[in-house]
Amino acid sequence: MKPSKFPPGWNEERVRRILEHYESQSEEEALAEDESAFETPDQTVMEVPSELVPAIRELIAKYKVA
Repeated sequence: MKPSKFPPGWNEERVRRILEHYESQSEEEALAEDESAFETPDQTVMEVPSELVPAIRELIAKYKVA
């Protein structure tokens, strides 16, 4: 079995904490968290065709590196 690979800054403990957070949420808490994402003033949420997602991810990666 291969060891798990995590993105930079991530490890097994962090993944476990995040899973615990989401698995212990009530439906109301999850909905409130989802809705709050649409209220972030410096970010935009939009629908895009699935086939464009790889190109968009690449643009975002380049933006964060710059």
